[in-house]
Amino acid sequence: MTTHHGGCFCGAVRFQCTGEPINVRICHCRNCQLSTGAPFFARALFAHDALTITGDTARYPSSDALDRMFCPRCGTRMFSWRHTRPVVGVALACFDDPGAFAPTEHIWVSTKIAWVQINDGLPQFPENPT
Repeated sequence: MTTHHGGCFCGAVRFQCTGEPINVRICHCRNCQLSTGAPFFARALFAHDALTITGDTARYPSSDALDRMFCPRCGTRMFSWRHTRPVVGVALACFDDPGAFAPTEHIWVSTKIAWVQINDGLPQFPENPT
């Protein structure tokens, strides 16, 4: 089984994901924009039990369904931990090989920042696809 490793900016938090992601998406929702300080959050979705984390993390409950997890030392936002399903989004840029997974679609483009131009040919969904 394939294992992918990664970590935060300062190295205090490391993680590994086993297997392949459920999906790889770019989220343009307002919560992802605010929590990352960026126009979108590119992430790979894994089952909770496929992710192993070493080091201390902090959590911010950004909704009833989701905690944003980050390194309390350097502030790197790495995970979006779902409570409504046993899945976790892992930031693509935090993998040791940030090009390991290519996004396959854009979600929540209804709240995309106007100056962001999407011309990569990937499917776009106004919200989450069904």
